[in-house]
Amino acid sequence: MQEIYQKTISEPVSFAGIGLHSGKSTKITILPGNDNQGIIFKRIDLEQNNLIPANFKNVTSAKLCTTLENEYGAKVSTVEHLLAALYLAEIDNAIIEVDNKEIPIMDGSAKDFLDILKRTKIKTLNTKRKYIKVLDKVELVDGERKISIEPNNTSFEVDFQLNYKNKIIGKQRNCVNFQTDNLTDVFESRTFCLFEDIEKIKKIGLAKGGSLDNAVVVDHDKILNKDGLRNEKEFVNHKILDLAGDFLLSGHRVLGKIVCYQGGHELTNMFLRKLLNEKLSFTSIELKDLTIPKKTSSYQSIKVAVNA
Repeated sequence: MQEIYQKTISEPVSFAGIGLHSGKSTKITILPGNDNQGIIFKRIDLEQNNLIPANFKNVTSAKLCTTLENEYGAKVSTVEHLLAALYLAEIDNAIIEVDNKEIPIMDGSAKDFLDILKRTKIKTLNTKRKYIKVLDKVELVDGERKISIEPNNTSFEVDFQLNYKNKIIGKQRNCVNFQTDNLTDVFESRTFCLFEDIEKIKKIGLAKGGSLDNAVVVDHDKILNKDGLRNEKEFVNHKILDLAGDFLLSGHRVLGKIVCYQGGHELTNMFLRKLLNEKLSFTSIELKDLTIPKKTSSYQSIKVAVNA
């Protein structure tokens, strides 16, 4: 069967919108990448030292979003939804030009990114894709928050649970297999917040661009967005989307099953640092065969690793 190779886009694609936290208009252009280049952000508003690799080691803040920073102080924030879209679109290598310090929030999910990416021709490169294959269970506990990963030789699976006092959000749990499940509900799920937290968030200089056009807002026992939720598990599904984007900062796709309780950007980054520091808990493999049949979703990951 055909071996699995790295991929990039064949032509530039652009997006424009407002930054969720900065409130500033931003344009990004995704350019084709080379073999083994990975995902690199390029701040084109800066004349030099403007390349920021998408790597967990470059995360300098994970408060309400993921912020990357290079050694020269150049930053780019709110990268997680775009990275999740690149993950779902099977893109391994790309240069992302951005003319500001934040990726546009679009509608608060990965949908707008994926709608364009699915119409863009994908180029297969000459180098085999590598995965991080988990060999032993690794766990991180931080107060009531917990995250762990255990071996799964064929896929990336996420079992995520939320537990909010707010009765609209409440307790939500979903388990998603990124190789076999229909992922529509995940990539269409929007970021969310409690109405009572908005002023506190704005006082620390965030959410300047937030609105009902790019976030679900919950006010006690009601949802303020006139059209309500896109799916019944939108809150936990958005957390799964965030986690997928943040996990791409490992530098590779991961084979393993994640179980997460009350997680977020900060916990995920802490966990990546722990996981990738435990050298005996994982290995890097090249993929060989396709073993799982394609399903009907447009964003179905159909290429699955077997032991290499």
